[in-house]
Amino acid sequence: MKNLTTASGIPYLHHEDTQSAGPRGPLLLQDFILHEKLAHFNRERIPERIVHAKGSAAYGTFTVTQDITAYSKAKLFGAIGRQTKVLLRFSTVGGEKGSADTERDPRGFAVKFYTEDGNWDLVGNNTPVFFIKDPKKFPDFIHTQKRDPFTNCKSATMVWDFFSLNPESLHQVLFLMSDRGTPHGFRHMHGFGSHTYTLINHKDETVYVKFHFKSCQGIKNFTSAEAKLMRGEDPDFAQRDLLNAIEDGNFPKWVLKIQLMTAEQAGSNAFNPFDLTKVWSQKEYPLIEVGVLELNQNPDNYFAEVEQAAFSPSRIVDGIGYSPDKMLQGRILAYPDAQRYRLGVNFEQLPVNRCPFIVNNYQRDGSMRVDDNGRRSPNYFPNSFDDIRPDPAYRRPAEPIVHPVADWFDRNGEGENDHYSQPGIFYRDVLSPEDKKHLIANIAESMRQIEGPLKDEITNRQFCHLFRADFNLGMGVMNELGVSADKMAEHLQPKG
Repeated sequence: MKNLTTASGIPYLHHEDTQSAGPRGPLLLQDFILHEKLAHFNRERIPERIVHAKGSAAYGTFTVTQDITAYSKAKLFGAIGRQTKVLLRFSTVGGEKGSADTERDPRGFAVKFYTEDGNWDLVGNNTPVFFIKDPKKFPDFIHTQKRDPFTNCKSATMVWDFFSLNPESLHQVLFLMSDRGTPHGFRHMHGFGSHTYTLINHKDETVYVKFHFKSCQGIKNFTSAEAKLMRGEDPDFAQRDLLNAIEDGNFPKWVLKIQLMTAEQAGSNAFNPFDLTKVWSQKEYPLIEVGVLELNQNPDNYFAEVEQAAFSPSRIVDGIGYSPDKMLQGRILAYPDAQRYRLGVNFEQLPVNRCPFIVNNYQRDGSMRVDDNGRRSPNYFPNSFDDIRPDPAYRRPAEPIVHPVADWFDRNGEGENDHYSQPGIFYRDVLSPEDKKHLIANIAESMRQIEGPLKDEITNRQFCHLFRADFNLGMGVMNELGVSADKMAEHLQPKG
């Protein structure tokens, strides 16, 4: 038998009744057990993530199946058969912590590799692109996916107003409005690092890279009607599906593949290869297999191991580097800042985030420090008392700055305003006839909810983008909404 104790380890008896002045008298202030229970209860909830608030996660292993040491000296890729422990967190993006798993939304796909050179976080989505390509737009974009500050309700008007004013969003909008926006749980979808990174080999040679996780379970999506039905039947469908599969020994797997692009190829590419709203052609830059990620262990405690899990693209290891991807550069700052706000400055000491190998630094103090805080060792460098030294073997090669600082009014390079070619290819060449039909119906269903005096203006602005991507796509949505070509032309005429 185990004694019931306070957080201080003090055994006590009365857990369900408070000390009072007689059986029917008022409660006594001295019953500190009551204080401890209520005070802790009032503080059980930490701030939820602004985005990716609702998530599920599992542990597993990453096993190398192909040799890529010619491209990267990262130790986790060092030999075929080498295994690294991982934590993979899935999530929705725009909804709150209590929202339904089957909402139409991108899905987060964040992997923490517990490598001997430190923890590497590859933080992406189930789509290879995103809605915007500059991090300054991110707060505005997310505001449109959240609740209207006036009504406190979700607003299709805000959503489509932003999309229609930011044509760069169209590629991701088509992904979102297709059935890929309502995947059948987390096991039946691909994952993407999305951003462009670099790989660095033992000769300090670099190559740009994109990471793809291909589901071994196959792709399976809900239709819009099926997703709506599941929101009512089981709003936690994806969480339950993942947990039950692993508990039953049906371990989901993904094959990690990469695309590579040299600096010379990047310089001559027809579009900016660091633009997060674009994909790299798999014909020009074919996928190369790297290894297999398997999830085989559920967390024992959701709060400790999922809610407190902290990811950031700033966590890279030797053999992997960044790129001029503007959104990646912005996330390097924003993600760890968000975790310090949610979990405290020492969030990486929490067991789920802690590097399982040696950690040596001069960080001290701060809220919720849970180790020995360096004990008597110095908290400055250089010093004459310890033997911690930087290792020259971990020197990173210089990253060339090709262009001067951009002018305030010239921050997009030549050819970077083509927001329509790739969405058109996605519609025409990737989607099946049935997928196209669903996409058109889903866009129309959402746009039908646009309200207010600017409804026609917002609607027709979005029509312009759809038509520029593909004529049949634009006509399909127009017909689905019952908008005549004459009526649209009337609203597109110059005013005044």
